[in-house]
Amino acid sequence: MPKKLVILTVFGAAMGWWEGVVVVYIRKILQMNIPDLTRMVMGQVPSDLISIEMTREAATIIMLVTVALMLEKNWWRRLAVFLWAFALWDLIYYVALKILIGWPPSFATIDCLFLIPVPWIAPVWVPVLVMSGFLAFSGWLFFKFKDVS
Repeated sequence: MPKKLVILTVFGAAMGWWEGVVVVYIRKILQMNIPDLTRMVMGQVPSDLISIEMTREAATIIMLVTVALMLEKNWWRRLAVFLWAFALWDLIYYVALKILIGWPPSFATIDCLFLIPVPWIAPVWVPVLVMSGFLAFSGWLFFKFKDVS
């Protein structure tokens, strides 16, 4: 399992970095380097682009589910793989944005977390806390179901 977990960790981290880069490009293209993404989601981005972004979010979730289905046969371990990769993806996304453009300025900064099915708006500390919980829970699942195949 350690080799598989290392590979999964690299995959999730790479996805997070990739998404951070995508968001930097989106901001540059739209020339909207604004700290409050709530305003951007609620009216400054054309609705057709929001619809396109929703498909990117859905594709990302499908990729994470696909990896879980490919790596594990047991449903609990599949959930562990999904949660582990999802958490790393989201946490590294914020790390990438901080490194690349210095955003967010604090954990209290408001962000649009997801657009599906409707915009989820919260301070950055919320996904950091939830994703940390996902890592802990998935680690527990890996440990609990280590002998199940």
